[in-house]
Amino acid sequence: MKAIRSSPFLRRVGRLLRTPFRLISGKQIVVTPDMDCRKQTLGNQGASFTVATDHLGPNSIVLSVGIGEDISFDRALIDQYGVEVHAFDPTPKSLEWLRSQTLPASFHAHPYGLANCDGEISFFPPRDPTHVSHSAIVRHSGPSEGVRCPVRRLETIMDMIGASRIDLLKLDIEGAEYEVLQDLAAGTVRPRQILVEYHHRFPGIGVTKTRRSIALLRSLGYAVFDVAPSGEEFSFLWRSA
Repeated sequence: MKAIRSSPFLRRVGRLLRTPFRLISGKQIVVTPDMDCRKQTLGNQGASFTVATDHLGPNSIVLSVGIGEDISFDRALIDQYGVEVHAFDPTPKSLEWLRSQTLPASFHAHPYGLANCDGEISFFPPRDPTHVSHSAIVRHSGPSEGVRCPVRRLETIMDMIGASRIDLLKLDIEGAEYEVLQDLAAGTVRPRQILVEYHHRFPGIGVTKTRRSIALLRSLGYAVFDVAPSGEEFSFLWRSA
C-alpha cells in the first residue's frame, strides 16, 4: 500500500487537485502559452512531458535530467522518434532501479547530475522513505542526512558525451532547475526545446522564483508552447531554432 500512495502518478494527481486552492492562495501561477505548434504528451501519468514534434527525429540528441524510477517518457521518445537519450541521475535509489532494468540501445544512463558547477554536491532524501526523488535542496524540517553525488555543468556534459548541440533538455531535478537555468543563460548553449518541472510548491522557493525563471528563458528567445494543468510542467521552444 505504501508503494501505491507514493507513486508519481498519485503524487501528481494530488498536486493537480490542489491547484485551484494554490491559485487562490497565490501559491500557483497562470501562464498563457506564447505560441502554437504540433505537440504530443509522452510518458506515464505522473512522469509525462509535452514535446514539439516537428523538432524531433533520429538525429536528435536528448538530455533527460532526473530519472527517478520511471523512464516511460524517454522510452516513448526513442520508440516514436528514434532519438538518442542521455539520462542523468546520481541518486542511490535511481541508480539501483536502473541496474534492474533492460534498457533500449539508444538510452545512455550517466551516474551524475546536472548543476551550475562541476564537482560534488549533497542530495537530500524526501521526507517519505518510500519516495525516490532526492533533491539538492532540503525540502523539510528536521534531521536530513544528504549523500554526496557527482554533478557537472551543461557544457561539461556536452564535452563528455561528444555533443555539439542539444535538441531537447528535460529537467525534473527537484528544485535545482532555477540555478541550472541561470547557468544555461550565462553560457552559449541553447537547447532547441526545454521541458522543465518547476518546484515552486517547495518551501522556500515560491512562485516569484518561477516567474523570474520563465521571464529569463523568454528573454533568451524561448517561447512557452505548453503548460500542464498542474501549472508546474512547462515546455519551451527556442524561436531561433
